[in-house]
Formats: sequence, C-alpha cells, structure tokens
Amino acid sequence: MSRMDIEFPVGTKFGVEKVAKGGSSSSSKKRAGGKLASAMEDDSVSAMAKDLFDTSDRELARLFVEMFQPLGGEHISVVFGDAALADIAASNWKGDLSAECRVFSLNKAKKKKAAIKGMGLPAVKGMGGPKKKKVDFASRMNEEFSDEFKLPDDCEVALFVAPTAKDLITVNKICADVGMGTLVILLNARLDLIENFESEEAKDFFENEFEKVFYLSIAPQDAAPGCLMHRAYPTDWIVARKPKVGPPKTIATFEKTSRPTDDECREAYGNVKVGDMEKGVENILENVATWLN
Repeated sequence: MSRMDIEFPVGTKFGVEKVAKGGSSSSSKKRAGGKLASAMEDDSVSAMAKDLFDTSDRELARLFVEMFQPLGGEHISVVFGDAALADIAASNWKGDLSAECRVFSLNKAKKKKAAIKGMGLPAVKGMGGPKKKKVDFASRMNEEFSDEFKLPDDCEVALFVAPTAKDLITVNKICADVGMGTLVILLNARLDLIENFESEEAKDFFENEFEKVFYLSIAPQDAAPGCLMHRAYPTDWIVARKPKVGPPKTIATFEKTSRPTDDECREAYGNVKVGDMEKGVENILENVATWLN
C-alpha cells in the first residue's frame, strides 16, 4: 500500500513535546513572526488554539518519523505547508536519533530578483529606459516552475502534514512524479472537509487512491449528534455513540473502505435504543447541569 490517509481528532495531545508552564508547548515561543504572531496581537485565544493544533500535527508527524527509522532518516521526508512550521519541527527534532529525517516546506518563498532600477542606462525623457530583453515561452515556464517543490530522489516515505486544498495540488503532482515506489502518507489532511478540489479528477484521486488507514473523528453531527466515527485498517468502519457516562458504544459497523455517508450515519443513529437506566442517568446529569448554571 503506497498511499495512506491518517486522521486524528483536531488538537489531539500525543504527549511527545514537553509542555511549558502556562499550558502551551515550548515551541510556541520560537516563532517570531508570521500568521501566529498576527493572531496573538488580535486574539490570544485563537493564537493558543492554532498553536495547539500545530503542535498536535507536529507530534503526529514525529511519531510516524520514529516508526520508519529503520529505513534511515535520509529516506524519510516530512513536508509542512508552512515554512515557519517546518523550522519549528527541524529545531525541535534536531539531535534526536529517533527523529532523523529531512524536513521541508511546500510553500517556500520564491527568490526575489535584484531590481534593475537605477542600473544600466539612465532613462531619458522621450526615449524611455533600456529595452527589456525578450524571453521566450519555454524560458518563462522554466522560470515559473524552477522553485516548484520536489521530493529528494532517494525518498522512500513522504509525510505531508496537515496539507490544505492548495497544498494537495502539489501533492497530486508529486505522487505522479514519484510513482508507487514511494510511500506517501497524508497526516490530518481532513479530506472530507475540503469543499473545493482543483478538479473532479483530483477529488477522485484523493478519495480513491488514498486508503484511510486510521480515522477517528466526530460523525456528521446533524445526522448523528454526539457520535464518533472510527476505522483502523483493515477493520470495518464504526459509528459509536458517546453517552454522558462511560465509554463510546458502537451503534453500527460498515463493511466498506469508504467513510460512511451522512444518510448511513443518520439511519444508524435513528435505530439506537437507549436503555432506561442510561436515560435515567442522563436525565439526572442534565438536571444537575441546569442547577449549576
């Protein structure tokens, strides 16, 4: 299997990174600028939440890097969508023998060309400046895609961490370039939440080529409120109801590789039979909650 999709609940704490006093990971102070810094100025709560999500994604990637260490760190590539996130991961994992890998960023900044204003022939009124050199179409195309991200030739495992819909366009091209000989794993891509893929072909590619090897998230809440969905390859899909007391209880299983649809979840939830004892306990808890409020 060369194409895998892994999804954990948003903000899952894996306990890989040390937590500094105050509740945020030690990496939160390392990022000096970018979107997080702006968010902290505008809304510290949103910034803390984003840092929690980023830390969760990074910890998950770190665990997978350790799983594949027998291949050798030079054959493992971890790709983040943001350069700042890649820098934090590289810094946190530096010197850790169980986390040896190559860390990259998809959206690396393009090199800026030196400005030519003030160089060469001076502009003369009525004559204009120096004439621009004509560039043929092939040269323009090579220039445009010269900075396009590519995996190293000796990469055997590529972990793409929380890629966005835009990032997946590049992932799609990379999969075509490297072929099935390179294992490509999507970590928390949230494919089911993406509304606009590049094309129908891209949507079909990610839905059909990538196997959901592990999935744990909430079920569609309008169809099955208070329910979860889970799959661990090669077992069946499970829809489970989380009662107010005790662990989740399976209400339906589905023998298929694709995620259960909203209608299937709605039907499963509609067939749930809650015991009188459970109803009584839930009613008591609801009454207590009302009193406390």
